[in-house]
Amino acid sequence: MCWSATADLVAGTVICAVGAASVAKAARHPRDLPLAALPLLLGAHQIIESEVWRNNGGTGPATVAWAVIALPLFPLWVPAGVLCAARPSARRRLIIPLIAGIATAAALAYYLVTRTVAADIHGHTVAYALGLPQSELIISGYLLATVGSLLLSGDRGLVLFGILVAAGAAVCVVVWRREYISTWCAFAAVSSVFLYFWVRRRSRAVRAPSGPGSPGA
Repeated sequence: MCWSATADLVAGTVICAVGAASVAKAARHPRDLPLAALPLLLGAHQIIESEVWRNNGGTGPATVAWAVIALPLFPLWVPAGVLCAARPSARRRLIIPLIAGIATAAALAYYLVTRTVAADIHGHTVAYALGLPQSELIISGYLLATVGSLLLSGDRGLVLFGILVAAGAAVCVVVWRREYISTWCAFAAVSSVFLYFWVRRRSRAVRAPSGPGSPGA
């Protein structure tokens, strides 16, 4: 994230709290749990990055842990979570971003095992380097898996979240090209607070009685 170890720690702690509340809201609806838990995962990710700051970057355990979550885990977690929560009518088209996520996660996991990921502090941002070959293809697969699954979900709330995350990606790549991964993850973490309201709306819709005037009628 931008600014400092303290900013990452505070932001991560708050986002984790929101994530815990989201999981509690979704506890009775298991299909929503993976997406409900996303703020919890993203918040923990920011807390881990606060350790990267404290270690002044480098190639230590905190850097590796941050990269494992950001690189192979997210492109697998997000499309799988969207597929779980989606209506049956949307699930067939969501197989495409899920396959892209599996392939992207496998490639990134391989490179993390065979290469060294390093973090460098650049002023108020952190840049991560892994030396990926064919980075354009990997980035395309990553975006299809994460942003693409949200936009194809057919759920108004998830589509809105996808648009927000896509806009954040565009801003981060223009403003912080070298620090793109870190700043976009931070933006996604803050944006994921939106999922609490998505979970709450879903929970209320399930509890609402079905009838001639109800949304489920």
